[in-house]
Amino acid sequence: MTQALIVSSTPSVRDQLSRALDGAGVSSRVTGRVDDAFPHLGETLELLFIDFCLGDGTGLELLEAAREAGVRLNVLVGDESELSAAEDLLRDGVAEYLPVPVQREHLDALLRRAAQAEEVRQEEEKRKREREDGRFGPLVGSAPAMQLLYDRLARIAPSSARVLITGESGTGKELVAQAIHEMSLRRREPFIPTNCGAIAPTLMESELFGHEKGSFTGANRRRSGLFEQADGGTLFLDEITEMPLELQVKLLRVLETSRFRRIGGEENLRVDVRVLAATNRLPEEAIDEGKLREDLYYRLKVLHVALPPLRERLEDIELLTRHFMEAIAQREGVERALPHGFLGVLKEHHWPGNVRELRNALYTAFLLSQGDAVEVDQLPPEVLNGAGEVHMEGGVVRVPVGSTVKEAERRLILTTLASVDGHKTKAAGLLGISLKTLYNRLHSYGYMSDGDEGGGEGNGNGNGHSSS
Repeated sequence: MTQALIVSSTPSVRDQLSRALDGAGVSSRVTGRVDDAFPHLGETLELLFIDFCLGDGTGLELLEAAREAGVRLNVLVGDESELSAAEDLLRDGVAEYLPVPVQREHLDALLRRAAQAEEVRQEEEKRKREREDGRFGPLVGSAPAMQLLYDRLARIAPSSARVLITGESGTGKELVAQAIHEMSLRRREPFIPTNCGAIAPTLMESELFGHEKGSFTGANRRRSGLFEQADGGTLFLDEITEMPLELQVKLLRVLETSRFRRIGGEENLRVDVRVLAATNRLPEEAIDEGKLREDLYYRLKVLHVALPPLRERLEDIELLTRHFMEAIAQREGVERALPHGFLGVLKEHHWPGNVRELRNALYTAFLLSQGDAVEVDQLPPEVLNGAGEVHMEGGVVRVPVGSTVKEAERRLILTTLASVDGHKTKAAGLLGISLKTLYNRLHSYGYMSDGDEGGGEGNGNGNGHSSS
């Protein structure tokens, strides 16, 4: 029989959870203090339920000891308002959170995922082996920035915490969401991706929440929305800033309560869905422009992952090129070799469209080439001409005509920072911006993790070695 330990300072929570576990066939022990919980860790425990508001501490030491003792799953227990503030615990060993009062369907889903925890551990070992070949699930790359990204994904994937993924178009945000799902305890449940920018605003509410028959013109049958389809699994909302503000309010409510109604419905439906969201905008700017509600932003950003652009990890060009060429050759039924100098040409381009642009450029060259090798001159003109390059000569940054203002600003900031050996205070002074603004920009570019702000000088010199 599965063994569980309940650590809660609230008698009603202990009693309710103990009864619920007993009804699910799980044997449990209870205690109201962290100190009294440690001796139980040697009893072949599989599940640890820990109260967010413990009277004698946060329980971080207990979580660390539980991991060392081989406890399969750590579960945070509390009401919705407490759980939304539990980011530190969600990063430090808690894989799931369980709202109180406990709903049996929530507990059953959690126990199902607990039974899959060993399989997830085996998947993690597989990922470690893949990383030696520059791969991480659907992601490809071995640059330092990607290695840090993989480290972060491996830490956050097993939890049920919401994640906000940021990065330029073409950097692979949906692949990151897919990797998170595949490494999570929900991996056998649905992964439902959708692009908010590709859905007409008038149809988006029905797409997310579904509708009842006859609820509007053309609704000739009941339809389940994406939240219902993703029940038990993961829902990925790409380009979240393209969602209308009035619908963002309803999404916020669903995130807070896990409940919603279909359009035209009277029944409150409850779902267990992990929500991942992504945007290619700077979230702070989207808030200032009225594209993203600030309260929704903080609900989505329990954890944050920022993807590095391809130009900041050019050492991955060869690995990515061989990966795409292999896939193209398999699809087309023809193999073509890479000629001498081909990779060098690719590394000279600025890649404003990132990995997606690289893939499309390779496909173009492959299809237009003849013979046994890909022809360099069949690459798109902008790649051959280096149209996206940015140069620094004699202390002057040259940006080609056609670059966006955001891209020009990014290059100016990074080049200035590199020119002062990563000294952020000096760079901010030269740029005429506040140090806080500089930190915000570096964070959005993926050069700093959430805990780096104020962490000293010399770490933001343009090496691209951070993923958050």
